[in-house]
Amino acid sequence: MNEEEVWLIEPSGPLRGDVEVRGSKNAVSKHMVAAMLGSGESTIQNAPEVGEVEITAAMLRALGINVDITQREITISQGPVIQPQVPAAFTGLNRIPILMLGPLLHLAGEAYVPLVGGDPIGRRPVNFHVEALRAMGAEIEVGDNGITAKAKKLRGTRIELPYPSVGATETILMSAVRAEGKTVLKGAAMEPEVVELALFLQRMGARIELSPDRRIVIEGVEHLRGASTWLAGDRIEAFSYLVAGLITGGQVRVHGCPQDRLVTAITTLARMGAQVDITDDWLSASCPDGLRQAAVQTDTHPGFMTDWQTPLMVLFTQSHGMSVLHETVFENRLVYVPALQKMGCEIEVFDVCLGGPACRYHDTNAKHSAVVRGVSKLRGADVRLPDIRAGFSAVLAAAAAEGTSTLRGVHHIERGYHRPFEQFASLGLKISREMAPVE
Repeated sequence: MNEEEVWLIEPSGPLRGDVEVRGSKNAVSKHMVAAMLGSGESTIQNAPEVGEVEITAAMLRALGINVDITQREITISQGPVIQPQVPAAFTGLNRIPILMLGPLLHLAGEAYVPLVGGDPIGRRPVNFHVEALRAMGAEIEVGDNGITAKAKKLRGTRIELPYPSVGATETILMSAVRAEGKTVLKGAAMEPEVVELALFLQRMGARIELSPDRRIVIEGVEHLRGASTWLAGDRIEAFSYLVAGLITGGQVRVHGCPQDRLVTAITTLARMGAQVDITDDWLSASCPDGLRQAAVQTDTHPGFMTDWQTPLMVLFTQSHGMSVLHETVFENRLVYVPALQKMGCEIEVFDVCLGGPACRYHDTNAKHSAVVRGVSKLRGADVRLPDIRAGFSAVLAAAAAEGTSTLRGVHHIERGYHRPFEQFASLGLKISREMAPVE
């Protein structure tokens, strides 16, 4: 009989205590890829212990890159021989292979990467990446199983993204830094993690200029050196743990994530009636008088982050009144709603734009808006987690429910959050690991 690890969660009252967040999953893996380009050793500090790091490290080692991981630090350097192919065994594990195309073209003149994967939150097409590399002179074939690329030398060019894609912006950054001439990127994503990557590349010797109106100018250089950096705290984790305190009537103090990464999230919580205390060292949120409804629309930075909406949705269920969530970044982000409905969350999803102006999913069949009724009486349930962020939201719902919950697919949570099991236990949640038959 096949078995899997599950988490059993019993509500144990308000969650209280301190949590330290490390660098984000979204930042650390991209820095690891960028470090491929350095002629010397690079060090990434404040790295989280997440599954994404191990997956990316295994890919890099398969390419001939040296990777050493300690408890909080990752050291990366080029090996004597670079293999230009990411093995097919990594097909569908995450979206990192597509980001390796540019660096491999610089290091080996050719590249092959398998099809990308990641959470099932909606289409994240590779065409932005492919067209950008073609514009820079690469010959690319997209096959059924992967992408093959060749280029004697990438050339700087002018690129305009039709949508500020984080991944495509990162591909262009890591491809343009050693291209011949200047690359001007318009319509770039400007998320903190993207800027953080640009700053790391600058430490390695890249010439990058961040201009107004989502414009990035990169002047190619002959070579990059190794560099060291300290990752800023994960803004997704920070917000999620603030919500963990609020949803259970407690208060969690979050260390390690600067206020400037949470500006929009903090104001959203304040509008709902939360009291948010901020210092240079930590943030905390409490709701002595209860929370009220809100209408929130996700957007690219500096808007309300799409990864914040999963914990927010659960918080809506414990807020007084009818709340509205309009997702504009991924068309299938609400894939986690059925699991929450099973736990008693009163949520209805719609294929129209609610809570904000019409977005790019207007007049499609994408269920990208939700109406949430609070206060919902949550109950424990046996649920399977479809992705990383949905997994965390289910833990939040289980912490506020009546009765025991069994969460399946917990590997998703551990792929993206630093030691979430231990963090929740430290806040007072009664949580245990067990093996159960696969259902």
